Amino acid sequence: MAFGTSSPFGDFEFVPPAARFVDLPSHLVLHRGGLLEQGRIAYETLGTPSPRRDNTVLVLTGLSAGAHIAAGDDDPLPGWWEGIVGPGRAIDTNRWHVVCINSLGSCFGSSGPASVNSRTGQPYRLAFPEISIEDIADSAAYVVTHLGIQQLAAVVGCSMGGMSALSLFARHPHIASAHISVCAAPQSTDFAIAVRSIQREVILQDPAWAGGAYIRERFPRQGLVTARKLGMLSYRGAREWEVRFGRTPASSVAAPFDPEFAVEGYLQHHANRFSERFDPNCYLYLSRASDRFTQPQTPAAAGALRYALVLGAETDLLSPPDQQESIIRRFRSMGVETTGATLESPHGHDSFLVDIVRFGDAIGTFLSSLPSPSLEKLP
Repeated sequence: MAFGTSSPFGDFEFVPPAARFVDLPSHLVLHRGGLLEQGRIAYETLGTPSPRRDNTVLVLTGLSAGAHIAAGDDDPLPGWWEGIVGPGRAIDTNRWHVVCINSLGSCFGSSGPASVNSRTGQPYRLAFPEISIEDIADSAAYVVTHLGIQQLAAVVGCSMGGMSALSLFARHPHIASAHISVCAAPQSTDFAIAVRSIQREVILQDPAWAGGAYIRERFPRQGLVTARKLGMLSYRGAREWEVRFGRTPASSVAAPFDPEFAVEGYLQHHANRFSERFDPNCYLYLSRASDRFTQPQTPAAAGALRYALVLGAETDLLSPPDQQESIIRRFRSMGVETTGATLESPHGHDSFLVDIVRFGDAIGTFLSSLPSPSLEKLP
């Protein structure tokens, strides 16, 4: 659903048709002390739960992704991880029941700054309470319980979702027996914090942002477009830009200082598309939550966690390989059987979205090694 189209939700929410909802406790105290009233979490499912409900794989997403992970009967459009999730794919929905959650604070159905405040009938905007990665983890655990799942087969966390997964295991140690960490980090690097701070700055400096109280007719599109361009530079590896574009000129230059190179047009095109389907205030909230997260440093028991796969990309600028090494050491110190791999992909932080073969092979092999769920009917 693009910006400007009619929606039964708020003007700045983009809720996919297959979304389902879980109502959170009516007066939920958040990690940083704020109070969320009548919140909800959006999620989507693929595959079928086993009779014992022991085959569910929970997926926690990056900052800009929603719960629509792959095409299904209720929404045939390709999802954000289409090449990884589905029948016969790495996360095989013939075997696994996949639950993908839209993060609290996002604009794809879960409560966030773009949601309508029931007390005012208007979007929360900056009246939405501060959220944290811990809140995203706790709300995910609440959905799992609501679905009647006593223990997940695995949790998959990608990018910011990897932080959410680390928090989930720290706060709910019996939630799953396996974990796949994908281009994640135990805390944001100074480089990542710096990039996101500039992204927030260009949104805040757009006159149309209006202190967060923008309207449909005057939307801070330029700030969000520029923020997304900066993000894309950090999501991809420099080698990819060289190989892909190689100083190829733009097809035409109509005015002075129009984009002169193909790479400029590429950034503009993709940032324009993003600005039509994401809310700027949600971007501000989630990026700040990512900056603030630090994996708990106190010793912790592994709980139910027995197996972990930690994947990264050698060209990742946002979550470089030493971040994955830190996660690996942490898990091994807890007695978790952990496999780590830094994949040789030129696509940077977004490698897990682009390099489907490399990441899919690693994920599929790991999941195939786990104990088989009970697919037979109970007596």
